[in-house]
Amino acid sequence: MEKLVEELRQIVPFQDTTDIGDIVLIVSKEPQMLVYALVTDISRDTSRKNEWWHVSLTFLAVPPQEITWTLRTPQMTGMEIFTMGGEERFVKAVNLAPSIKPIADASSEKQDAGSSKKGFLKRVK
Repeated sequence: MEKLVEELRQIVPFQDTTDIGDIVLIVSKEPQMLVYALVTDISRDTSRKNEWWHVSLTFLAVPPQEITWTLRTPQMTGMEIFTMGGEERFVKAVNLAPSIKPIADASSEKQDAGSSKKGFLKRVK
């Protein structure tokens, strides 16, 4: 599992934190899965002394499946691989923000005609 997680760290744009509304990548050895899920809620588990969290997730699959796992902060932020039922798991939020440059509008193109900065996409009227 450690090798797989290291390979994923090289190709997936992970975030350091996990919050409501984030998309997380879940990796499981058994059952074998690599799936995205939406974090729908995070609430403190007040029944425990240490900081544990009820993390509600919706698997982005057909049909969507809702689950709630009780995790510590290092587990829900990908800082550690953990076990559930004796099987290894890894959860970490991904950064899916687009890396596409904004569309340049015609008026800014005229102003920047002498400049080498141009938008990635061109608006056609």
